[in-house]
Amino acid sequence: MELWNYRPDVYDRGHPLDLQGYHVQATDGKIGSVDEATYEVGESYLIVDTGPWIFGKRVLLPAQVITSIDPQERNVYVARTKAEIKDAPEFDEGTFKEPEYRSRLGDYYGRLPR
Repeated sequence: MELWNYRPDVYDRGHPLDLQGYHVQATDGKIGSVDEATYEVGESYLIVDTGPWIFGKRVLLPAQVITSIDPQERNVYVARTKAEIKDAPEFDEGTFKEPEYRSRLGDYYGRLPR
C-alpha cells in the first residue's frame, strides 16, 4: 500500500538516512521527535515522541505523510496538522505491528486530503 512507502521525491532508498532524533514538523508546527523509523518497502513508518504536546504520548505516522526531510536542520516535515495527528488512532506499543491496527491507521490517514 502506498501509504506505507516513502514518496520517491522524499527518500531515496539508495542513500541510507537515520531519522532517529529528527524533529517532526506538522503543517502548523513542531509535534515532537522521531523515536524510531523503518524503511522496509510497504511497511515504512515513523514513531514520534510528542513530548509534552500530547502529554508524552507517542504516535505512528505512515511514511507517505512525509513531504520532505532536511538532514542539515534534522527536520522531517509531514502533510498533516497537529489536530489530525492528535486525532489518529491511539498508538499502542503492544499492537502497533498488528494488521488490524495498521488497517485502522491506514483508513484514518488515507481518507485525509494529501
